[in-house]
Amino acid sequence: MLATITSGAVLGVDAYPVRVEVDLARGLPSMAIVGLPQGAVREARERVGAALANGGFKVPPRRVTINLAPADIPKSGSAFDLPIALALLAAGGTFWESDLSGTCCVGELGLDGAIRPVHGVLAVALMCRREGMNTLVVPAANAAEAAVVAGLDVRPAARLGDVVRFLSGGGPLPPATAERFEQGTSGGVPDFADVRGQETARRALEIAAAGSHNLLMLGPPGAGKSMMARRLPSILPPMTLTEAVEVTNVHSVAGRLRGGIGLLRERPFRAPHHSVSDPGLVGGGGMPRPGEASLAHHGVLFLDELPEFRRSALESLRQPLEEGMIHIGRARTAVRLPARFMLVAAMNPCPCGHMGDGTERCICPAERVRRYRGRISGPLLDRIDMHVEVPRLAPDQLVGRGPAEGSTAIRARVREARERQLRRYDGTGVFANVQLDPRGTRRHCRLDDAGMALLEAAVHQLRLSARSYHRILRLTRTIADLDGTEAIDPIHVAEAVQYRSLDRPIAEPAPVL
Repeated sequence: MLATITSGAVLGVDAYPVRVEVDLARGLPSMAIVGLPQGAVREARERVGAALANGGFKVPPRRVTINLAPADIPKSGSAFDLPIALALLAAGGTFWESDLSGTCCVGELGLDGAIRPVHGVLAVALMCRREGMNTLVVPAANAAEAAVVAGLDVRPAARLGDVVRFLSGGGPLPPATAERFEQGTSGGVPDFADVRGQETARRALEIAAAGSHNLLMLGPPGAGKSMMARRLPSILPPMTLTEAVEVTNVHSVAGRLRGGIGLLRERPFRAPHHSVSDPGLVGGGGMPRPGEASLAHHGVLFLDELPEFRRSALESLRQPLEEGMIHIGRARTAVRLPARFMLVAAMNPCPCGHMGDGTERCICPAERVRRYRGRISGPLLDRIDMHVEVPRLAPDQLVGRGPAEGSTAIRARVREARERQLRRYDGTGVFANVQLDPRGTRRHCRLDDAGMALLEAAVHQLRLSARSYHRILRLTRTIADLDGTEAIDPIHVAEAVQYRSLDRPIAEPAPVL
């Protein structure tokens, strides 16, 4: 007796169909799972057996063989519990196998027959639509994310018995309804009105948000670098539906999606500790899973105390900063993880942190400062569009009572600049100035003679690379967009060049005590 039901497995952030085949043969009672099952899949024998027994279902005492096809790809996780149980019951004659036609099932089983949530349900739902499947049976806690996919009949279930009665025609299993998508308002994010002074850094963050540029803030402790970075999401434009689906899918696969949530509406803000491992930052593992860089997709990746991160972890960010994608190769497979994020980093100007703060407390010689800053490689700095100095606040700025501009006004300017970019690049697949390739940069970032002369002088004086040159051009385009003009003026070039402070040599050595 043979029965087959379709399930889904996640590889990277995408899902592929898995055929769960169950054969009941004569022989001593046993159960074997084949198809490269890993730990949690092998343990499904005990969970499924107990769930069936406690649910009042009987499986003939036969030699049971369970095959997960394709058999040459490793299978992990507990999502195969439900399809294995249903295929066992179908093979035993509880209901007809034809009742499973066009149906995909995922879910973990408790020993009492309860269906528990699993990771990556949204990826499986997208796979079902891609493969032309009609119905997806999911745990009730995963119903909201699965219902996001239009044109798919999503049936949430709380217990194994509910699914069996539904498939055998003995009881209803009400379909899930999709929530209406509404763009987030960043209402829970701290506001820029809390920031005193630091006009240059505030302006730099506004430019970065308008063009999705990468930013590094350099300043002494307590200057407000982390405070401003954590307020960046409050001025970013809201996510579109497509972006929200992509972000939710990544968080679902990573197991970071709380139960009952359909779509994430706020842009992610990820701030890993500097002790994070390489796979923790960019993803990986035996069965590759998303890291912090992918969890920040369409949002912000904030790296505080940048020089304290592992050199190998920082260097692994070079590819996603260029391509918006992470490629991970393994002996059996290769995956691609989305990672189109804004990199915002902060660091002290020297090891002690007091260089240039006006207090004369710095004891770092110039060579030590160079070694400290040398922890960040030139190729990585090349991929950061803006290097901004954040000075120590003066006492009058710190205690000033004048109102500071809030996030609402800044966000309005950023949205207007982004809308100009969307109109300009309509149909090209480019959504922000930072995504322009060299050809697009030459076309859309044209300078007049005065602006070109100014940029050429900066290239010679700062010895900028070709990559830095093109990033400055794209930065000038964003500054002009914020000013509401298509023409790029020399003043825009001058402002863009000033945001390259780390390209300048250390002029004077700090005093040595």
